[in-house]
Amino acid sequence: MTRNTPGPSRAAPWRAGLHRANLRRAVRAVSRPEPWKRGPVLTVPALLLGLLLLLHAGVPDTGGLGSLVENVLPWLGLFVPVLLAGALWRRSAAAVAALVLPVTVWLSLFGGLLHDKSRPGGDLTLVAHNVGADNPDPAATARALAASGADVLALEELTPRATARYEKGLAQAYPHHVVRGTVGLWSRRPLSGTRMIDIMDFGPLAATKTDAERLPANRALRTTVATDHGPLTVYVAHLGSVRLMPGKGFWTDSRDIGARALGKALAADTSERVVLLGDLNGTLDDRAFASITARLRSVREVAGDGFGFTWPASFPLVRIDQILVRGVRPDRSWELPATGSDHLPVAARVSW
Repeated sequence: MTRNTPGPSRAAPWRAGLHRANLRRAVRAVSRPEPWKRGPVLTVPALLLGLLLLLHAGVPDTGGLGSLVENVLPWLGLFVPVLLAGALWRRSAAAVAALVLPVTVWLSLFGGLLHDKSRPGGDLTLVAHNVGADNPDPAATARALAASGADVLALEELTPRATARYEKGLAQAYPHHVVRGTVGLWSRRPLSGTRMIDIMDFGPLAATKTDAERLPANRALRTTVATDHGPLTVYVAHLGSVRLMPGKGFWTDSRDIGARALGKALAADTSERVVLLGDLNGTLDDRAFASITARLRSVREVAGDGFGFTWPASFPLVRIDQILVRGVRPDRSWELPATGSDHLPVAARVSW
């Protein structure tokens, strides 16, 4: 009887393969960056985004860059979910942690706009609307505005031809009105002391014009509304346009000059109760309006619900139509339905 000689173990190849697999996993584990070291390409943009939101006022305004950044400031928050998705895909703890900065700063800037701060009551309803020079149906716009229930109604971008239609369409609801150039005010209460506020609108060729050629544009007025609680000073303004221009960047010269003129007028105004209605062609985050926002507060920020974007009316992206007040309490802020204009009307309810 012969005895079988043991051959090579059948388990040896399997053990060798397992050993090689473990070795490969160990090498990968050692060479793969830890979660805190992954995704530097995502971590750096997240930190830069937070710093941009935090220090936006320090962005140089060369070519209007600072102004442009501040006008789109709320929309910078859209980069957060994009960066977060990338951080989760890369499993980068550092990138996720870095996003805490932009989220915190964004919420500190705009979190207050995300809940309804309106309250019942109010003594006076204010409405402001850039009716649009190209509005195809001023009569219909006048009817819609008259139906809004506004006690004081400010219109901007009036043309000579359209003004007559607004005067006719609003006459029954508003027995008192004044028009100066391209702006006007309609009121259920008597008006007095109306005067122009000179706003220099140079146009895009401002750099080629001399001071003698720069003429004041009739784009702002000041008047007084008589109320049961005393006089209310009302400013109506349509500041100069802004535009992206080759070689000039974000061109804001005309608007900025108007903003400074308004700020100067407000600084000199000793009235107890003041309202500013109009199209400022910029958001209130824009540094150009510092002299205005230092003296008046936005009804949207105090008594609104959401961002209240007004332009373009078909798909609003920014709030450039404003109602700002001093000496009265904002109770509610909202936007009215679209008219034939490319702006939405803005409305507010205030009380004494």
